[in-house]
Amino acid sequence: MLKSFLITVLLLTPFLGFSQVKDSLKEPLISLEKKSLLENLNITFDMRTEFQAYTFRGGDRYYNGIQFENGFTAMGFSAKLHDRIDFSFRNRFNKGSDVQSLDQLGSNIELAYLDIKLSPTVDIILGKTYAFYGGYEYEFKALEVLEYNDIQSNALAFVTGAGITYKPLGGHKFGFQVLNSRTMHYEDIYGDVVAENIQEPDWPVAVVGNWRGSFFDGKFQTIYSLSYSNQVKNRGTYFFTLGNKYQNRNFSLMYDFNYSFEEVDTKGIVTEIFADESIAEDVLYIENWFRAEYQFNSKFKGLLSLMTSSAYSNVTSDRKHMRRSYGMVPTLYYSPFKKIDIRFFLAYIGRYYDYSNYAVEELGAANYNRNEVRVGIIAPLLLL
Repeated sequence: MLKSFLITVLLLTPFLGFSQVKDSLKEPLISLEKKSLLENLNITFDMRTEFQAYTFRGGDRYYNGIQFENGFTAMGFSAKLHDRIDFSFRNRFNKGSDVQSLDQLGSNIELAYLDIKLSPTVDIILGKTYAFYGGYEYEFKALEVLEYNDIQSNALAFVTGAGITYKPLGGHKFGFQVLNSRTMHYEDIYGDVVAENIQEPDWPVAVVGNWRGSFFDGKFQTIYSLSYSNQVKNRGTYFFTLGNKYQNRNFSLMYDFNYSFEEVDTKGIVTEIFADESIAEDVLYIENWFRAEYQFNSKFKGLLSLMTSSAYSNVTSDRKHMRRSYGMVPTLYYSPFKKIDIRFFLAYIGRYYDYSNYAVEELGAANYNRNEVRVGIIAPLLLL
């Protein structure tokens, strides 16, 4: 009904807008003969609006806050241009629109790519897209995640490049990508803050391999990935993720293991601890992430996310543990409508940051925690 209404409005708009203008168009921009084209077009509007109450405690972090926030607001377009060509575009309004020096798009443009089907089993993806990283935390759209673990909250997910996917029989799918490793040149990201002997590479490139597995009629699934990216010349990041999911009727359980060894710190967590005028080198991040979901009935759903993240410095010479963070996010969804996906939610977010004795005594770090309650609405809306 909504789709038919929108099509009717689009068809009538040219007549209404130009009915009092003498030199109006003789024919509408979208003629009745081309009405079928709209059936291959999808327009989405995603929003998450919430009321927050939070506290920080520990070290020099001692403050409270209460506010409304637009946590996620985006509009997307996707279209079937041809039997074998699909197009996807998404603009997230919560991000800056400054054109990036490397990929020449604003950071608010998350997706702008073509999906070309070469055969029933092989697809080519070209443009600005999501990297084929593994794990189920990464698989969720940011609309759905109230709190990411440390790696994902600091990772660059949307970059420009090319990829290929192969989906043989049996529910498995393999992907491979060659991408820019960042959207800006090094000096535009870090300015005068540099590491020793840093040089801009000819091509800051990322290579990503991905495997999606399905077993036991889809009850057990995997999303594994392995990638290498060079942010600077001759130094890069080795990142792999093992994502696992068990699904049985109304219950699902997900577990991700993340390992990221970075010859130049791209997440910035260890660099921030050192708090000097250089980028940390030879750092390691190791993470665990759990999420359990249970559908109580058609209206209520419960979620629980648990996470840990450990950061180490100087792992090639003298491995030092710097920080460990913990997180928990219990959430309750209420969906009052049957035919439209609008969810009200109540959530608690608890994050705890514990620094090692070395970081406290030598670098002046201090343990702290954040506690937050959110009440809000999540609405992934299909407008057309």
